[in-house]
Amino acid sequence: MARTVDTGALTTGLYSMRSAPLEVILAMGAFGAAFLLRASAWCRVLPGLGFAQSLAAIHLALGANHVLPMRLGEPLRVVSVVRRTTVRFEAAAASTVTLRAVDIVTVFGIGCLTAPRSFLRIAGGWGIPVVLVVATVGFLGLRWLRRVARFDSASVRLPGPLAVVLTASAWLFEAAVIWQCARWTNLDLTAFDALLVTTVAVSAQVVAIAPSGFGTYEAASVAAYVALGHDAGAALAAALTAHGLKTVYSLIAGGLAVVSPRPGLLGRFRLEGDERAVPTGVEVASDAPVLLFMPALDEEASVGACLSRVPDMVCGRRVEVLVVDDGSRDGTADIAREHGAKVVSFPETCGLGAGVRFGLGYGAKRGSAAVAFCDADEEYPPEELERLVAPILAGEADYVVGSRFGGTIEHMRPHRRFGNIVLTKALSFVARRSITDGQSGYRALSPAAAASAEVIHDFNYAQVLTLDLLAKGFRYREVPITYRFRTTGSSFIRLGKYLRRVVPAVYRELNTV
Repeated sequence: MARTVDTGALTTGLYSMRSAPLEVILAMGAFGAAFLLRASAWCRVLPGLGFAQSLAAIHLALGANHVLPMRLGEPLRVVSVVRRTTVRFEAAAASTVTLRAVDIVTVFGIGCLTAPRSFLRIAGGWGIPVVLVVATVGFLGLRWLRRVARFDSASVRLPGPLAVVLTASAWLFEAAVIWQCARWTNLDLTAFDALLVTTVAVSAQVVAIAPSGFGTYEAASVAAYVALGHDAGAALAAALTAHGLKTVYSLIAGGLAVVSPRPGLLGRFRLEGDERAVPTGVEVASDAPVLLFMPALDEEASVGACLSRVPDMVCGRRVEVLVVDDGSRDGTADIAREHGAKVVSFPETCGLGAGVRFGLGYGAKRGSAAVAFCDADEEYPPEELERLVAPILAGEADYVVGSRFGGTIEHMRPHRRFGNIVLTKALSFVARRSITDGQSGYRALSPAAAASAEVIHDFNYAQVLTLDLLAKGFRYREVPITYRFRTTGSSFIRLGKYLRRVVPAVYRELNTV
């Protein structure tokens, strides 16, 4: 065993790599080809698993194993597939255990076939017990996989001869990397010698503790090189060169696998950019009214004045008014009834998102020609209702938002203006389209959009509703409106609380569409 590296050989190897970039690319390509073959083998076992996601999961585990100790990157292979595809956990886990066991048993078998005496002399003491344990795990994994396949034969298959051949061939490409690195450090290896070094080094890494198997890989490689008659110091230089090359590849490929292909391991942070078909419309009766509903919580000081400004007719259609009373403790509900509105009261405060969800569902069930809503605090002008519903009734849009920043703002506190602008810019980025007012409380939906809308957050609705409808292909439009800051009551919005609740809801929305 070498206690020190032959610095001359290591320098020669590094210089050779620097002066021969094409050889470095080919060596990296050979290493990558090994994982292409393993990804292909996995796709044969799980036909529903896309090749790109198979390759990403394998690379993710590879990169993580170079950062985490005790091969703890391996579970990420399963996590990646389950999070990013429709493959079920049982199928992903059982196939992973089985194929990894096949991988290790195969490399051990290649070592025994290539140079049985040398391989068993180097690895026999610890290798045989390890391979027996791995073979046992593989047998149990195969039984698990067979049980999963019995219930889902269309999506899960047992590894056939081709999967084993692909797995075995992967080690030949990895051996090519060892051969090239030895050549850079002036060690003369045959193809069979390179296979022996590969099988010994990889077999030892099964019981590696340090990240990337650092130390274990080098010790096993040097032992194989010495058994072949090479100097230990030069052998350590060759082992470090090979391990360094593999580590660079693994970290780069593993990092890319976190985000590509879509969806990334961390999920989506933006809507998909593909064009979507416009959902089919809903038949509307010729006398169907327009519904305007107002979520309200303790708004007795303003709800009456707000209701008195609602027009009786818009675009030739009658206007119905609904007040969704969110468990108010004052006279909001009574005042709303006095002004002719239908009132539905929640027994307790459920949240603005819950109120909007109820109102949209109510409008869809009533067969309204359009469903609009605004706050009951006089910040938004009910008399401008026709601006919002006209594009919907004309068949030009499905989802219309009244833009304060596209219209007239009589008064808005500076910090709220700044917050609205920042949050709207963020929503525009996430939604992949130009939006001028992401938090407006004045909106209108077509019957189809109202029936399809999902508000997954009780605290608020603004961002998740927009992302939900855009993701479903509904046509978006903004119209200018007049806005003035409320003069009564108080807003429930507090920036810290808002971000803590809304940001996770936006993430959920993006990853459930």
